[in-house]
Amino acid sequence: MKNKKKMMQKLDYAEIIKLAWKEFDGERHEIKGVFDVSAKVSTNHVYKISFYQREPVFAKISEYGNFEDFREDHIIINNLANNLEYPYQQFLAQSLVKRNELYIYRYHERERSAWVVFYNPIQIRHKLPRRLEEKHIKKLGRELARFHKACTNVSNQLPHSSKNVITDIQKLKRSIHKSEIQMQESHKDLILRHADHFLENADRVNYNTEIETIPVLVDWNIGNFSITGDGRFYSRWDYDWFRMSSRVMDFYFFSRVVSDVGDRTVFSYKVDTLMEDRFMLFLKEYHKIFPLTPPEVHLIKEVYRFFILNYVIKDGPYFFRKYYSTKLIKEAYETYFPAMEANYRVEKILKTLKL
Repeated sequence: MKNKKKMMQKLDYAEIIKLAWKEFDGERHEIKGVFDVSAKVSTNHVYKISFYQREPVFAKISEYGNFEDFREDHIIINNLANNLEYPYQQFLAQSLVKRNELYIYRYHERERSAWVVFYNPIQIRHKLPRRLEEKHIKKLGRELARFHKACTNVSNQLPHSSKNVITDIQKLKRSIHKSEIQMQESHKDLILRHADHFLENADRVNYNTEIETIPVLVDWNIGNFSITGDGRFYSRWDYDWFRMSSRVMDFYFFSRVVSDVGDRTVFSYKVDTLMEDRFMLFLKEYHKIFPLTPPEVHLIKEVYRFFILNYVIKDGPYFFRKYYSTKLIKEAYETYFPAMEANYRVEKILKTLKL
């Protein structure tokens, strides 16, 4: 019983980070302090590390998922950070490397593990207002298109990703059939039905053959990126939801940013923002720079469905703090899925973009 209780105790993240730094460069640069600067929403933690004789660095530590997935994701994001073309070459924070390889520290106890990666700080310029004017929406649409073009240009230079939206939803279905995810029987049927809808509709747009895969950062909120004075992307910190996927994976969060309500840090993921005329304006400006295809437009709704299935239902209990996870899952059953079927307007987008 004592051993079980000990295993359930929280890991001491600050001490693990100190061990990671000691292995990385502890002999040359002594740590002065380790400070938790996490957003207190997800189960990932971010710490700022100060030193006596060098500039500070940041550490991301996680015990969610598995080490190989963490390693794969951060190797890809580090390659992206080092290969993005002008003017985005400083957009992502640089990870620290040792002997020309990304440094990742793996901490292990009996049945418990955690992983640490270090980043150099980024500079922050201007923030957009929380509620955008039409001029901001137009600039933002064009700028995301330019950024996605830059990501497309370096996609072939990045390591292969073993995960995609199809494998994630198939994993969700297997977990439900094996009762690895606890839920009511009626909820189980609902989730399996939506998972099948997603797979069928992804197949209908030929996701594996016609939808180009690029590095996308998924979670865009005004608080995690900064811009230049003329509205170009300047820097971004948050990588929690990075993946290789369709570029339309980014659109749901941008619909939240350009919403008439304004950017929200309250964790509620309603589909309504995808129906606003402001989002149509955003897409129209994006389309001028980096034209969308009809299959991609049809995929926007499925991307939202994927987000709820994968990030809220499958990963939510592990990724979000318990309060947020419980709230989001409850809202998914009561609000998100019913609204998704009733409201989304594919034909209006196709008409707006003249596709």
